[in-house]
Amino acid sequence: MSELRDFAGFSCPVPLPSNDAVLLGHGSGGRLSAELLRKLILPAFGNPVLDRLDDQAVISVNGCRLAFTTDSFVVKPLFFPGGDIGSLAVHGTINDLAMGGARPLFLSVALIIEEGLPMEVLRRVVESLRASARAAGVDVVTGDTKVVEKGSGDGLFINTSGIGLVAEGLDLSAGRARPGDRVLLSGAIGDHGIAILAKREGLEFETVVESDTAPLFSLVSAMLGVTRGFRCFRDPTRGGLSSALNEIAAQSRVGMAIEERSIPVNEGVRSACELLGLDPLYVANEGKLVAIVEPENADSVLEAMRRHPLGCRAQIIGTVTEGHPGLVTMRTPLGTSRIVDLLDGDQLPRIC
Repeated sequence: MSELRDFAGFSCPVPLPSNDAVLLGHGSGGRLSAELLRKLILPAFGNPVLDRLDDQAVISVNGCRLAFTTDSFVVKPLFFPGGDIGSLAVHGTINDLAMGGARPLFLSVALIIEEGLPMEVLRRVVESLRASARAAGVDVVTGDTKVVEKGSGDGLFINTSGIGLVAEGLDLSAGRARPGDRVLLSGAIGDHGIAILAKREGLEFETVVESDTAPLFSLVSAMLGVTRGFRCFRDPTRGGLSSALNEIAAQSRVGMAIEERSIPVNEGVRSACELLGLDPLYVANEGKLVAIVEPENADSVLEAMRRHPLGCRAQIIGTVTEGHPGLVTMRTPLGTSRIVDLLDGDQLPRIC
């Protein structure tokens, strides 16, 4: 690890982005997104709940602990292998609640529709929203509809908000990881981002790649049935696994050491990334989670995950460390180590 001590203080001298305009990278979930939060959003709205920077806000109302979240979906194309913007909106919002250990209860849906969108497309999306919410056991209880001029909306954007109920005694947050904790991953990474890219660009691979979009609360529930010894959950969406791990390391002021051999990647995704020069660690997922768990409970949690359909390929991929706070390192199959940093730009825009 001596090479990490030598280079941990250095960063790649990439060109600095302009500060006078919003870039696609500001929505990437990587370094530019973090800077936008730190420099603009948090100074404007900062408060103890928001400052936790979790996937949801956990608030107490009349003795009940509620989780509240909101998300917007601008995926292009609207329909892709394994899902569509409707199912994605439901699953993404439910998963943000689940990452706080909350049982999803209610959703809102706001549709921003571009003039000229075929009514049949809108019907398909609404039906997908309805079916996905029903399957997940949540009700859509309020919403809104706006129509913008042709050329202003790229078809359809969706905003969703969700409310869930957090069990008593459960406190999950990205700021709670401790040295010695284990890092668990529920399955193969990169499926969603590559499925979107292939559909958008008309690419064909030997193996069909489908989005992994799925509601994760049932998996979280199975895991919580084993122990409450979790520090946090994160779903590695924008920015992929790299962003999720870096966010936890930064907020908890710890290091992380992960093993590349332990990270599942489906063959179609691996081949596509090699062909296109992409790194699966930075590709978005919509049906996977990362869990930080106390070391004594890691093996039993892993067994429970593997018994669940959404966690059958779960792995322990690393350990939380005391050294190099805020830094994620990965040991490669060659026995070398590399720093897994936040993505500076946006590998795949408009994927969620």
